[in-house]
Amino acid sequence: MLEVNGTRLAYRLSGDSGAPVVFVHGSFSDYRSWRGQENAFSRSFRVLVYSRRYHRPNPQVADTNEAYSPKVHAEDLAALLLTLDLAPAHIVGSSYGSYVALALAREHPNLVRSIVLAEPPIVSLLTTSEAGDAERRAFFMNVLDPAKRAFARGDSVTGLRTFYDGLNGRGQFDNLPAATRADLLAYSFEMRQELLTNREQYYPPVSCAELGRVTTPVLLVRGDQSPRFFQIIIDELERCMQSDSTVVIPGAGHPPHLGNPVYYNQTVGRFLVSH
Repeated sequence: MLEVNGTRLAYRLSGDSGAPVVFVHGSFSDYRSWRGQENAFSRSFRVLVYSRRYHRPNPQVADTNEAYSPKVHAEDLAALLLTLDLAPAHIVGSSYGSYVALALAREHPNLVRSIVLAEPPIVSLLTTSEAGDAERRAFFMNVLDPAKRAFARGDSVTGLRTFYDGLNGRGQFDNLPAATRADLLAYSFEMRQELLTNREQYYPPVSCAELGRVTTPVLLVRGDQSPRFFQIIIDELERCMQSDSTVVIPGAGHPPHLGNPVYYNQTVGRFLVSH
């Protein structure tokens, strides 16, 4: 572990040569979620995987002075890159990790070589269309708010089930093998930090104009079986960032790198080599 920005972060470095690539995980996960990428990419790049603040196996310390936000995690990552002398680096994000990658590119563009954004939950982008806003309101009403209420009353199981099913389909949590459910329940601490954060801090709005000012090369990624919620967000990112680099991972839901790692690795690898 390394102490940076007032917190301790578990990390692993692999690969002896090539440009640095940092993988930033989403919710319900930690640096182990990149097993399908770590070895493959370390053949051509220096690869850093790390667990974001509050996530296993980092110390479970509830920092009341820091909200769970893209900004806080981006500052942690900036400090980590500087301490390990890895900047500028390619930043590859998954879900909330993509929110973090985007925040880093906006606040510290000098540390970033390119960004890969896979289905970031930037809910403010859903408000630009009637269909998107309907998805946003349904997500808050059926997923985020009831999960938050469950955590607030100390019912972590219901909170986790509600959030997981909201992203993967109703009843999916209970259909998981017992060992997998137990593994997800081990994320109760970090999920509680996430969901009890003020919504405006947890999901800070990002305007289309702000996205248009990002000059860092970007690859947008989504799974062809991911919820429509994410498909609309990726479409908005593509429009606002004027990106012509968007890829749909076949046979994959959310997050795409887990559903079809071979296709994901090939596509992301080609993008990184060209930037």
